[in-house]
Amino acid sequence: MAQGGALRLGHSPDADDAYVFYGITAGAVRLPLPHVEFLADIETLNRLVLEGLLDVSAASAHAYAHACREYFVARAGASVGDGYGPVLVARGAGPPRVVAVPGRYTTAALLLRMALPGVRVVEVPFDRIADAVTAGIVDAGVLIHEGQITYGRRGLRALLDLGEWWKRETGLPLPLGLNVVRRALGRELAEAASRALAESIKYADAHREEALRHAQRFSRGLSLEETARFVDMYVNAYTRDLGAAGARALQELLERAREAGLAPECESISILP
Repeated sequence: MAQGGALRLGHSPDADDAYVFYGITAGAVRLPLPHVEFLADIETLNRLVLEGLLDVSAASAHAYAHACREYFVARAGASVGDGYGPVLVARGAGPPRVVAVPGRYTTAALLLRMALPGVRVVEVPFDRIADAVTAGIVDAGVLIHEGQITYGRRGLRALLDLGEWWKRETGLPLPLGLNVVRRALGRELAEAASRALAESIKYADAHREEALRHAQRFSRGLSLEETARFVDMYVNAYTRDLGAAGARALQELLERAREAGLAPECESISILP
């Protein structure tokens, strides 16, 4: 915990996370202890989680595979696509040789390596990937966040929706991001934090218009209607409760990643009530 006993809370400055954490941000829902809030892109959060430096945080499912011994999974707050997900885009139609990904530990990077195991990847900040593709620096890029619905404005075309690919391969939804809670907090405190995350989403749902307007501030140019569309993609039934189907999908993702030599074995997934 931070100095003074405050929980270190991390989430990304993106529309879906802004919506999920709105109840907490607005002060309507309280975590079990005072907290300090830290906003950063998902790969930065992943690396902080891997170092054990955040108590409650959004993190990629891929990153969780490397940190499952140190973190619980909160039942609420997951980003899950069902037949959709990160999109591989390019200017042309040829097979890509060099692909920009938004960070080594993102689930998007993991999925690309699973779907196209021979491709060369280079890490680029998520909000610069479309620029790298249009400039011809890379052949293609994997877009996350609002880039999944705005790439057409840049004259880019989709080569592969990795969520569609996953659905064809497994028949399962795709767990992209999670909310995780540090095990060192102890079970009681961790469960209280998990419940607060669920209440934060309930508050946002009950105050949808103001929560969406708050989320729009983090949508990098989306209209309110587009913000609502994006939020509804990734704040869905699995976000409100990961459930048995979501847990099974997470287990399948981590097991396939291990079999492909892309992640360590995660012996047990502990999902908080």
